[in-house]
Amino acid sequence: MTNKLQQREHYLDSVRAWLMLLGVPFHLSLIYSTQSWSVNSPHPSEWLTLLNDFIHAFRMQVFFVISGYFSYMLYLRYTARRWIKMRLERVGIPMLAAVPLLTLPQLFILKEWTPRLDGWAAMTPYKKFNAVSWDLISHLWFLLVLCILTILGLIVFRLLNKARRAKTDYSGLSWRQLSLAILAYSLLWGTFRRTILLLQPQLLSNGLFSNIVMQSLYFLPFFILGAMAWKYPAIKALFVRPDYRVFACAALAFVAYVANQTWSIGAGWLYELDAVIAMQMGLWMVNVTFSAGHRFLNSHSPRIVYLVNASLFIYLVHHPLTLLYGIFITPLIASDTLGFFVGLLMVFGAAFLLYELHLRVALLRFLFSGKPQKMRSTGT
Repeated sequence: MTNKLQQREHYLDSVRAWLMLLGVPFHLSLIYSTQSWSVNSPHPSEWLTLLNDFIHAFRMQVFFVISGYFSYMLYLRYTARRWIKMRLERVGIPMLAAVPLLTLPQLFILKEWTPRLDGWAAMTPYKKFNAVSWDLISHLWFLLVLCILTILGLIVFRLLNKARRAKTDYSGLSWRQLSLAILAYSLLWGTFRRTILLLQPQLLSNGLFSNIVMQSLYFLPFFILGAMAWKYPAIKALFVRPDYRVFACAALAFVAYVANQTWSIGAGWLYELDAVIAMQMGLWMVNVTFSAGHRFLNSHSPRIVYLVNASLFIYLVHHPLTLLYGIFITPLIASDTLGFFVGLLMVFGAAFLLYELHLRVALLRFLFSGKPQKMRSTGT
C-alpha cells in the first residue's frame, strides 16, 4: 500500500462522464437504426445507424480502461480489504438498487407494450428464467462486469505490485506492440467463443453466462491496461500524446466494423470478427479520447463536476425513459431525425429532473451512489 497522490486528472473524469452520457444517444439512435431492438421506428435511418454503430464500437472499451486506471489508483491508497469493500459497495449497491427500482418495472413495460416477451405463457421455466435474467440485467450489465473485474482486480493488482522491481518501465512501448497484443487476445476470445458455440451453443444465449463470463473476459484486457497506465507513466503518456496514425487506424477500424455489421451473419463469423475489430478500435480510440480530453477538458469546472456526479444516475434511469419514449412518442413523429433530437431533449430533461429530485432524498442518494451524499447548497 502507498499513499501516492497526484493532482486530480479532470480530463479523465470528464471523458468517463461523457462516455456514460453517450448511453442516451446510443439507445435513442438504436430505435431509429436498422438494428432490431425492443422498440424500432418503421423507417430506419442510415445516419442514425452509423451513429449507433460508432458509439457502440468503442465506448465501453475506453470506459473500462478508465475504470481500471482509477481502480488501481484506489487500490494503492487503501488496504486490499477496505478497497474491495468500498469498490463493491460503490458499484454493487447502485446495481442492486436499480433492479427493483428500474429494470423490474422496465420488464413489465416490455411485456405489456412491446413484442419482446411474446409467447411468455408457452415458454419453459428455463426460457422464462433466462428471459427475465436478460431483462433484469439489461443495461446494468456494465456494473455487473465491473463487480467481476473488481474481484479479479485483487489478483491482477497484486501481480502488478509484485512487478515493481521489474526493469522495464514500458518507455519503449509502441502502438504497434499494443495493437498486436490486443489482436492476440481478441483471437483467443474468438476461439473461446467458437469452441463454446460448437460444444455448448446454448450457453451463448444464457444471460448470466454471457454477461458474467463472456463480457467480463472481453473487457478484462482494457481494465488491466488502465491499471498499467497508472503504474507506468510511459503508458499513460502514450495514450495522452495524439498520434494521427492511430486516429487513422481508428477510422479504418470503424469502416471495417460497419462492413462486418452489414454483410456478416450471426451464423457465420460475425461475433468473432466483431471482437477483433471492436477491440482494436476501442484501443485506438483510447488515444483519440484521452488526447482530446487532455487538450480540451483538463480543467476544473463546476459544470463538469456536476456532469461527473450525475452521469451514473443519468445512465441508470435513461434506459426505461428511452423505452417509454420509443413506445409512446416515436410513432407520433414521422421524421426519424426530428424524433431523435426530440428524444434527446425529453430523455435528458426527464433524467436530469429525476437526478435533482433524487438528490433531495438521502436514501435514494445512497442507493444510486453506494455512499451517503451531502445535500447540495442551493445558494441565495
